[in-house]
Amino acid sequence: MTTALIVAAGRGVRAGGEMPKQYRLLAGRSVLYHSAQAFRAHPAIGAVCVVIHPDDRALYEAAIDGLALLPPVHGGSERQDSVRLGLEGLARHNPARVLIHDAARPLVSREVIDRTIEALNRAPGAIAAVPVADTLKRGAAGRITATVPRAELWRAQTPQGFDYAAIRAAHQALAGERMTDDAAVAERHGLAVELVTGDEDNFKITTADDLARAERLMRARDAPGGWDVRTATGFDVHRFGPGERVMLGGIAIAHDQALIGHSDADVALHALTDALLGTIGAGDIGQHFPPTDARWRGADSAQFLEHAAQLVAARGGVLVHADLTIICERPKIAPHRQRMVERIAGLLAPILADSDASRVSVKATTTEGLGFTGRREGIAVQAAATVRLPG
Repeated sequence: MTTALIVAAGRGVRAGGEMPKQYRLLAGRSVLYHSAQAFRAHPAIGAVCVVIHPDDRALYEAAIDGLALLPPVHGGSERQDSVRLGLEGLARHNPARVLIHDAARPLVSREVIDRTIEALNRAPGAIAAVPVADTLKRGAAGRITATVPRAELWRAQTPQGFDYAAIRAAHQALAGERMTDDAAVAERHGLAVELVTGDEDNFKITTADDLARAERLMRARDAPGGWDVRTATGFDVHRFGPGERVMLGGIAIAHDQALIGHSDADVALHALTDALLGTIGAGDIGQHFPPTDARWRGADSAQFLEHAAQLVAARGGVLVHADLTIICERPKIAPHRQRMVERIAGLLAPILADSDASRVSVKATTTEGLGFTGRREGIAVQAAATVRLPG
């Protein structure tokens, strides 16, 4: 498992206002929220933990409202202390890898995260960085004293990824020293660190001008034309047969019949899977999980929906809304609606915008006794999904 450790224990106020910059609002959410959400939404990140200042718990809780994160860890007086304490706080989770990221870099992209994780297949450490393009000058007393060759120079960013046990040992061994980033700690401890291409937009918010720049970039990204917004639908039907329960919306509901199908016949998840696949033009559920394939006999349909979500995530997609209408006379849906919403939101958490379960809607209706659903011969579900893809 790869865990993200977001460092947010600093007291920096140069960005203006009376609170640390990580809690300032950016496009309607805190800077910290945007940084944590970037990792929370990534399919390769199993968990996210934030290191905070001991005095900031109330600010933190308000800032990350709606995100499912690990309990925060209290940081220290210096960034290096905070990272070490954060790594030690992850010990009981024992992740294989950790990505360490500055909370003040809210515009980190999925592609930068991808490249950092992939590089850890080749080295125990990897950092995002941008090659220096400008001519560098060394100066003193307002005058140039030398021109510094820029060849092979890089500007380090975060995330910085490492083998968890190795970077934890490095931080513990070098506790008390003041190094500017985790790659420096790793280097001093003898760990090889690979450079991967970062992103100019992945800058660190330090001043009010930085915050304004981030606001412009985020607004432009979310403006019409900045995203490719797609809506697709799915429809599925399964008939009733012998049994004592139906699988519907990812939960088991006691009933005097069961739905019949090659898998567990969860008609709701099947319809939603097709809707998600439709948003990226990826065919239909039968192409990915053929009913002629014995592997899917009796299979949990949750894995079908998770597969579709992974395909959307691979395109950088975010699920804005999912809507299901269940058409049947029995069983009654109302007593189970909230459990379905929670289950579906959990399955789609890696791509669900803001990790907000209210973006999943489950409704039910009847056909007033007409047709096969009216005769209680089966259940039909229609689903719609709206996905936001990078433009």
